[in-house]
Amino acid sequence: MEKRITVSREGKPCYDIVFEKDFSALGGELKTLGYGERKLCIVTDSHVEPLYAARVKEALEEEGMQTELYVFPAGEENKNLDTVRSLYTFLIERHFGRKDCLIALGGGVVGDLTGFAAATYLRGIDFIQIPTTLLAQVDSSIGGKTGVDFDGYKNMVGAFHMPRLVYMNLSALATLEARQFYSGFAEAMKSALIADARYYEWLIANMYEICDREPEVMAELVRRSCEIKRKIVENDPEEKGERALLNLGHTIGHAIEKAKGFSLTHGECVALGCVAAAFISWKKEMLPMEEYYEIRDMFVPFNLPISVDELEPERILDLTKSDKKMDSGRIRFVLLKKIGKAVLDLSVTDEQILAAIDEINFTEEDAHE
Repeated sequence: MEKRITVSREGKPCYDIVFEKDFSALGGELKTLGYGERKLCIVTDSHVEPLYAARVKEALEEEGMQTELYVFPAGEENKNLDTVRSLYTFLIERHFGRKDCLIALGGGVVGDLTGFAAATYLRGIDFIQIPTTLLAQVDSSIGGKTGVDFDGYKNMVGAFHMPRLVYMNLSALATLEARQFYSGFAEAMKSALIADARYYEWLIANMYEICDREPEVMAELVRRSCEIKRKIVENDPEEKGERALLNLGHTIGHAIEKAKGFSLTHGECVALGCVAAAFISWKKEMLPMEEYYEIRDMFVPFNLPISVDELEPERILDLTKSDKKMDSGRIRFVLLKKIGKAVLDLSVTDEQILAAIDEINFTEEDAHE
């Protein structure tokens, strides 16, 4: 497998995605980028810090680099402007300048928050992504989308700010708790559904190996997901068109995430949102019924939900209208024409959304049937 993918912007190389089995090559990668004499701040959360912070710090300091460590409490509820403010203070007090660099060590929350801080501190400084979760490795660390939640609304404050490097230690996937591992798989499945039917078939064919986290299979899964996202973000770096296809499952998924008080993982909500989007696609006669049921059922072996208890449909509908993917008062919905082919649709009605929510809603009445 190739150990490096280059992401371009406007036809010019922008940054590399590097695939490694440990952190031993990290210092050399940063030196190559010119950070040997710069100050580096590793930003991580309280869950990842005891697992990897010391190893990353050691890998950098062995190359003579000056590092600081900033740790914030783990959890989506801390992905907010208060945490960013605290990080700004930390950087100011340690005299970080425009030529210095932040390193995001962790999952999607860490990457999004660190990237946003980097985009806005001193009007923009460099940052490096070191994603340690499957979700971050296959999706959120790539493409330069950064942001934080605002009053519980997902990623409502953010900026496009490309990393200088995405360094993936694939062995980190072995330490993920099962729920977080399967949560990340939802984004891999999403990538296949929107852009690559052969990759979708490969995911199904390698179901048992994926669940067992076989290293070679996981390396292939991460690489193929990255390739899909690379192609899309190169074509549309600031989500003015095609890149919006990456939001399959996210409109209803984000609404469920907020309505449930973030008790479900992001990937679990994306899976539910993908089922809902596939249902709407079927009802709009875009997707055959058989493909809808196949898509729905294929989340089950990967321990992802296809229904959820006691949703309030009107509340979910209302939350979809607070989503940042609105276009002139209409929701830019991502639907499926077939497995491997997604399209943007501005014609989805409230009734169709409510019907899709009902499809994934498990109520007390269902329990008694």
